[in-house]
This record gives sequence, structure tokens and C-alpha cells, in this order.
Amino acid sequence: MAQKYIKTQNNNSYSNAYGKYYAMAVYDNSFIGTEELAEFIQRQASVKKSDIKAVLQELGEAMKHFFELGQKVKLDGIGIFKVGFSSIGVTKLEDCTAATISTRRVLFSPETERVVVGQQKMPDGTVKQKYVNAITLLKDVVFEETHDNAMNVEPEESDDNSGEG
Repeated sequence: MAQKYIKTQNNNSYSNAYGKYYAMAVYDNSFIGTEELAEFIQRQASVKKSDIKAVLQELGEAMKHFFELGQKVKLDGIGIFKVGFSSIGVTKLEDCTAATISTRRVLFSPETERVVVGQQKMPDGTVKQKYVNAITLLKDVVFEETHDNAMNVEPEESDDNSGEG
């Protein structure tokens, strides 16, 4: 299996990438839930599905507990989760309280690996490596174009808003 994508054109005339074509991720219309995750993990490990489900169901409560303590949660091979929020600006210091917090969210930073993509020999005889930081979860994901209209198209977010995902 592969992550599906479709080809689409950037129609934002204010974008540097206006008129260019790029790949856009598409997803199945359903979600994978705890039951499906537990079944998959059970096939990969020597742990019963009921035990896996119990652990996955408790994961949310455990994360909430540590978030309330001001901690970040790091899951090896996955990444780091932490609390993020926005607040309403006030003029006086004493008016800045928890009541001014307007939105709450969980921020996720995927685990990355440093992957060497080349090297260059310097005039002094040393070797300079060129590398990229690859997201561990996506490092070996295969991509495949699709024309399946049943798939749900979700635009990719881009750091530079160029439309090139």
C-alpha cells in the first residue's frame, strides 16, 4: 500500500507558485480507531489485543495527567506532544489570568532522524556531510498517484505557503 495523492494546480494568484502543479495528499474517508490499531499491533507483537486496547485507552488519560503538570510527552519513534494555547491580550498585568486563555490545543513535533544525503571533500582534506532531517514515521512511506474520487482530499500545509506540498 502507499500514501495516495492527486495532481492539482495552484490557483492562488498571490502565490509565488501560481499556475504550478503539485501533489496533494488524499485520504480514505474513514479513521483507524483503537480497535483496528490493537488488531494490527497484536499481529506484530506477542501481546493480546485486549491488553493493547487497554493501554491505548489509558494513553489519553496519562497524557492529560502529564500535560496538567506542565510536562511534554515523548513517544519514541513517534514524537513529542505538548500543550499549546492562545490568550486574549490585556493591558494590565494583573488582568492576565487563566481566564484570558481562549484556545487550547495539543502541539505535535514528529521525531526526526538525521539522514546523510551526500558528502563533499573540502580543500583542507576534511569531509563535509550534507544531510536532511527525515521524519521517522514517514521515512519509508511510498507515494502513489490516484484517480479515486472516493478519497477525501485534504490540502497539505506548507511552511512557505507556496502551495507546493
